[in-house]
Amino acid sequence: MKENFIENSKSSVLKNIIEWLLCIIIAVLFALLFRYFIGTPTIVKKVSMYPTLVENQRLWLSKWNKTTKTLAERGDIITFEAPSKIFYSESDIQKNLIDKSNPIAKYENEPSRIFDKFTYYVLELGKESYIKRVIGLPGEHIEIKDEKVFINGEEFDEPYLQSGIVTDVAHMDSRTGFNDFIVPDNCVFAMGDNRPNSTDCRDFGCIPLEKIEGKVILRIWPLNDFGKVF
Repeated sequence: MKENFIENSKSSVLKNIIEWLLCIIIAVLFALLFRYFIGTPTIVKKVSMYPTLVENQRLWLSKWNKTTKTLAERGDIITFEAPSKIFYSESDIQKNLIDKSNPIAKYENEPSRIFDKFTYYVLELGKESYIKRVIGLPGEHIEIKDEKVFINGEEFDEPYLQSGIVTDVAHMDSRTGFNDFIVPDNCVFAMGDNRPNSTDCRDFGCIPLEKIEGKVILRIWPLNDFGKVF
């Protein structure tokens, strides 16, 4: 009888451990699915969106546009995967490394194996993302001239910019930027609000829909700044 009791106790403990492990696995899978398809918190790490966003602020990022494959709208603040090629020069153009008639950001270092894709796209290990504001939409003619942005020939009003901030393509060095082009289909042109200190589509081209990770919905920290982000 005593041996049977011990065996039953061990069996009960093992059963409880297995049940707890299953619960933990299901909870982790649910959290990953929610984060990938619905939404997730994120942290502002740089100054490119100042003063709209400040370093170390916590934001809530919606993934619903990505899940439904819906393109962001003008004025939306989005996050997207960092391109593999960031800065271009005149020599790049001369070597035909870029085509300004097809200004789409390049993504050439994507993982190929299933496990690597999982850790990169789902767990986001080793993945770098940018946060910027959508300015241009598919089919629109974008021009950056006279330190301003023009869309289809009309000067674009940007009330969220700080006084004195101008838009230029050689904003950090003597780089050659994308300053006169048509936004390709299923792409957006995005820039940071802090133009002189933002690496954005001026440097690497427009972002395709499949590389847009999410849309900023709320500022959740600090609590005194809690609310919708414009």
